Amino acid sequence: MPDLRELLHFYAEAGADTPLEDVPVDRFAAVEPARKPVQPPAATRPAAPQAERPRPEPQPVAAPALNKTSVPDDTKIALARQLASSATTLEQLREQLASFDGCNLKFTAKNLVFADGNPHAPIMFVGEAPGREEDLEGVPFIGRSGQLLDRMLSAIGLDRTGVYIANTIPWRPPGNRTPTPLETEICRPFFERQIELAGPKLLIALGGPAAKALTHAPEGILRLRGNWKTHRTAAGIDIPVMPTLHPAYLLRNSAQKRFAWRDFIAAKIQLRALTQ
Repeated sequence: MPDLRELLHFYAEAGADTPLEDVPVDRFAAVEPARKPVQPPAATRPAAPQAERPRPEPQPVAAPALNKTSVPDDTKIALARQLASSATTLEQLREQLASFDGCNLKFTAKNLVFADGNPHAPIMFVGEAPGREEDLEGVPFIGRSGQLLDRMLSAIGLDRTGVYIANTIPWRPPGNRTPTPLETEICRPFFERQIELAGPKLLIALGGPAAKALTHAPEGILRLRGNWKTHRTAAGIDIPVMPTLHPAYLLRNSAQKRFAWRDFIAAKIQLRALTQ
């Protein structure tokens, strides 16, 4: 049973979470039927040559129906900017994002993962992309990394009613792969508009991809974390950003939790100064 549990866990992490058939099929039970030996034909007199038959004209083949996926380009980015800028509320932005077909991740994900928490909170957490559990429920940070994030929030006197949580990518990449730079750029107008409409006083970037998306900093997260950066909105408003380690990374590297703890304490002190 442990081997079966590990195999099922591997399938789930690889994104294979939907069965193809209701009843399992034992492929090893299928035995290829024995091939019958081919008997050579008896010798006969050569047949008289026949006149060559005219070949039938090839029938036109209908082009296969194309799905909605396509190669993203500048047109899709321009459309994303237009849709995002037209939203005047977070609910409108969510509707615009749900109707947007310019990112191919939408067609492999099960749900749109828009946000969680209090949109009027003074502090906003931004991650990279949803995982398997988040994709199933449509809520960011509810898996193991989300449980760790909840404990980290509780350690500084916060919970999800006092923070706003979102991602730079609202759809789960297949197999939890890293989103491509182009996918991030296509989604950028939406998460930047989401920040602008929520209007937090402080941003916490969870992980290197989120930190780079918010600040355009070239350094890795181990160099970025603990150092205040700035995110500038389209309206020209500067919002302080604290890059820190992603909870999923901390689950694999427990020794690094002390650094994230320092970052959270620094964010709490800064938030207190901004809200007084």
